[in-house]
Amino acid sequence: MIKTNSRWINLGFQVGAVLLALVFTTLVLMLAGAPPLQAFYNILLGSFGSLDHFTTVLGACVPLILTTTGLLATFAAGLWNIGVEGQIILGAIFTTGVLRIFQDSSLPSPLILVLSILAGGIGGGLWASLVGVLKTYGGVNEIFGGLGLNFVAMSITLWLIFGPWKPPGVASVGGTKPFPPNLWLPHLADFNLSIWALLIALVCLGLVFLIIEGTHFGLRLKAVGKNIRAAFLIGIPTTQHLISAFIICGALAGLAGAIQVTAVYHRLNSSISSGYGYLGLMVAMLINYRALWVVPVALFFAALNIGSIQLPIVLQLDSSLSGILQGALVLAVLMMDGVRQRLMRRT
Repeated sequence: MIKTNSRWINLGFQVGAVLLALVFTTLVLMLAGAPPLQAFYNILLGSFGSLDHFTTVLGACVPLILTTTGLLATFAAGLWNIGVEGQIILGAIFTTGVLRIFQDSSLPSPLILVLSILAGGIGGGLWASLVGVLKTYGGVNEIFGGLGLNFVAMSITLWLIFGPWKPPGVASVGGTKPFPPNLWLPHLADFNLSIWALLIALVCLGLVFLIIEGTHFGLRLKAVGKNIRAAFLIGIPTTQHLISAFIICGALAGLAGAIQVTAVYHRLNSSISSGYGYLGLMVAMLINYRALWVVPVALFFAALNIGSIQLPIVLQLDSSLSGILQGALVLAVLMMDGVRQRLMRRT
């Protein structure tokens, strides 16, 4: 009975957080002189108003699912992998490099795609392992190490675009020369969605869920996250588990970068990560690191991003409204969770 009441209390606080975020966003819209209901309606219409819009939302959801799934591993180990944005970028760079090497070879296109996507995962994992090494052996906090490597990753991208990989003619932030269609992940006819990319994301989510919730490694990883000193004293190799968590997260972020290259942009450009790393952090915090909520919440955030494109077209509003709503939602959930914990302690 107590457990049932606790669930209802938790649900009530979560609903209250959503309402609080909506009220805050409504006030922002009113201050901007825009009709709130019409703005929300246009976001909904831009996300689910047609099959084309919905498949675009699903396509945007794929890298977000991969990024958030990877973050489940680092959060389980008690780590803040802010460097996930750079790990997406390195995954895209490794994928682009392999595609460039083999695009004129006699290898079959499906094999080249598999190799390039695997290279993306390796690139992201290697970049994340640097953050792990800096933390475990250099004493550098993962937040600062990750942020620093994010800037390095972006600088490498710009150097490649304007240097060794620049397209014929004048180089620009538009990116490298597009790859031929035979090196794209197959899309649904007339829609901006690759079923293969969606399957990769869902399979990765299922595997990470099984690893964290159903293996001894996952149990030890959570023990490290709860109390690293106690975990060390009972014989868990904490350093290995911390670095492993970074590698898992980085590999999945790298896969997200590979999807951006092979299924979305078909090239490397200066905005290849599209902010999915930071957005994945928001999703992970919102779902309180529970794998079962990754897909619906990632879908919600992707719908906000895609639907907000309608705002400047219809209402002459800036599309950054979706970012305000997303940030307000995460802050409201964290605030309400803090209030809930304080009230539960008193009772």
